[in-house]
Amino acid sequence: MAKQREERFEQFNALTSAIIGAAMRVHGELGPGLYESAYHNCMLVELSQQQLAWRSEVPLAVVYRGELIDEEGYKLDVLVEDTIILEFKSVEVVLPSHKKQLATYLKLADKPMGLLINFNVELLRDGVSRIINPRWDRQTDTTQ
Repeated sequence: MAKQREERFEQFNALTSAIIGAAMRVHGELGPGLYESAYHNCMLVELSQQQLAWRSEVPLAVVYRGELIDEEGYKLDVLVEDTIILEFKSVEVVLPSHKKQLATYLKLADKPMGLLINFNVELLRDGVSRIINPRWDRQTDTTQ
């Protein structure tokens, strides 16, 4: 079952690799310890240089039992290629709640995968978490 689940998401490996490469360039240039907004803005430059389509601060509606509660209840840090949600952090420790936040965004936005990137680490590979949306179904995804 886990193998089948992983195979559903293999199509995004090249895109997530490109995004992680961009994050490594930003981290290599700036280093750890800055505000999240600095990394966010530099990531937008890197994503553009890689010719990846992105939207920043994307509003995400809150719908409860079919009723719109708030049109802009949340904001996604960045949505890349209308597929991958990026959540940026610059914290000492990534908490389980940070990963749950991204998992909830994936569910609400009906996107397949997200990357939680904590720039406040010595080696960026230690700050990247890939979160998948087990409820995502490529037949119902409108980005395909």
